[in-house]
Amino acid sequence: MIGLLWATAAGRRGCERLAAALPEPTRRYDGPLGEAVPRAFAECDRLVLFLATGAAVRLLAPLLAGKDTDPGVVTVDEAHTFAVALLGGHAGGANSLAGAVADVLGCAPVVTTATDSSGTPALDTLPYPVEGAVAAVTRALLDGSPVHLREDAIWPLPALPVIAHRPGTRGDAAPPGPAATAGSGTTWTGGAERFAPATAAAARPHQGPGASGDGRSPGPTAGGTAAGGDGGRPQEDAEPLVWVTDTVKPRAARTVFVRPPSLVVGVGASRGAGAAEVLGLVRESLAGASLSVRSVSALATADAKRDEPGIVAAAERLGVPLVTFGAAALARVAVPNPSDAPLRALGTPSVAEAAALLAARGGELVVEKRKSAMATVAVARRPPRGRLAVVGLGPGARDLMTPRAERELRAASVVVGLDQYVRQIEDLLRPGTRVLASGLGAEEERARTAVAEARAGHAVALIGSGDAGVYAMASPALAEAADDIDVVGVPGVTAALAAAALLGAPLGHDHVSISLSDLHTPWPVIERRVRAAAESDLVVTFYNPRSRGRDWQLPKALSILAGHRAPDTPVGVVRAASRPGERTVLTTLAGLDPDTVDMVTVVTVGNTATRTVAGRMVTPRGYRWQHNLAEEAE
Repeated sequence: MIGLLWATAAGRRGCERLAAALPEPTRRYDGPLGEAVPRAFAECDRLVLFLATGAAVRLLAPLLAGKDTDPGVVTVDEAHTFAVALLGGHAGGANSLAGAVADVLGCAPVVTTATDSSGTPALDTLPYPVEGAVAAVTRALLDGSPVHLREDAIWPLPALPVIAHRPGTRGDAAPPGPAATAGSGTTWTGGAERFAPATAAAARPHQGPGASGDGRSPGPTAGGTAAGGDGGRPQEDAEPLVWVTDTVKPRAARTVFVRPPSLVVGVGASRGAGAAEVLGLVRESLAGASLSVRSVSALATADAKRDEPGIVAAAERLGVPLVTFGAAALARVAVPNPSDAPLRALGTPSVAEAAALLAARGGELVVEKRKSAMATVAVARRPPRGRLAVVGLGPGARDLMTPRAERELRAASVVVGLDQYVRQIEDLLRPGTRVLASGLGAEEERARTAVAEARAGHAVALIGSGDAGVYAMASPALAEAADDIDVVGVPGVTAALAAAALLGAPLGHDHVSISLSDLHTPWPVIERRVRAAAESDLVVTFYNPRSRGRDWQLPKALSILAGHRAPDTPVGVVRAASRPGERTVLTTLAGLDPDTVDMVTVVTVGNTATRTVAGRMVTPRGYRWQHNLAEEAE
């Protein structure tokens, strides 16, 4: 909930605009600010105060408790010129709220958080919980000092501007992954390490590894061990360290622990077991194995216990989902400690151990069954799942790229794409992002590479122009991907839509897109589809209409359409929509010169109802216009 507060009529009007435009729920607080601010501070996740920053500070100062609990606060001046992220920039969400407020009010966001203003990724914005010396390690990042990264296993984290170190102390280096090439041509090998330049200034997305700056030779990225042994333990107190681990380690002055969602707790309980007993056994079991409760991703139990109050309450207090399994599925799991009691009561010899293993999806049991008076608990560690985001960049103009696409690019540690598309978005990538770019004609290779990198545990963005699912990278990538990785699709503005917007409204009724490239589809199939579109009176958008080596397909397709449509049927030709060199021509089926068309051109042919209206190509949406046109023809 976002609380909105004001002191003047101008502030009230600003609050009304925000309440109408912000997607999150809002609550407006009327009355004296001395009473309203404390109430809103206690009730809301974030606040927007239309008030001078000095006055806001005086009202807020007595209320502050800590950055982990205080709401984010944004102040807006009387003239609505600035939206200032005053309090809780990252943890409270004030930085992002300042941007949202600025978008609505047309003012300038003011963000003074050091990491944001310097372009350094903030540790407390990672997708997993962090604890430890966040301030000290962040200071080292800001100063450009070497910061090391240790990973017990590779999880899909964003790129971090750190220098890789050895795998974690479990001694279970990840299996070698595929070789991958950074933009500079350097070879990267698989394993459990990650390399990125030490400073943001050095970390151009296309650069490969170089010297670390502290006398060491650089290690490989993305898994495997460097030649020459294990290199010993890092000196955590001497050098800043980011450690991705689910195990509890001694606190160190310059170490940040990142807690991946790697643990699943299986729970069994007798009827009436209390939440305190269940939760106490969970915490005791984790502590006994030196495992962090912040890495628990779920509680798991039998279907028959899905409504057991103590188990449900324990999951709620931990803030994790409760997943359940049928007795037959649990009974099929081999466990070290089966029991007759659950077999008699539920039809399975194990609940806690079997449920933990099932929920861990191929993981291992790290804490065998432990008992209290009325509950049982076991803990499994699930293997990491990499993440593949298939991202559509839009037709080329930056303002036609979706905010979601930008977020996914910043969340990636590996970006795979056509070299010319990579160049379009290099400035959006975090320092240290590994870029795997290749040229035209390597679509299947890029798809395989992206999936392989995701299988190695990385956060991967596979990019394509327009919408990645339309004549682009989504289909070859998803044909390679199995259910061992998480896949996210990010839609983009397609070339057909970008061209249609420039032409007018040619896609106002039923329409079809057809690629005229016969590199992947035999021409007889393409011709059959064109003929079907012609006979169905569909508006047709031609992708890949003509190249130097394919100059006859477009005239052939147009001749097929001409057998079903009048010579004066409107045709729109758009070259390089939204990019430099953009050109739009509105002509007719008879007047189109195929020699003016190339591979970066989209050709849209209207149907029998499409008309030119005030220089724009329009296909009517409804039937009334078509009925009137039919009457005119008679």
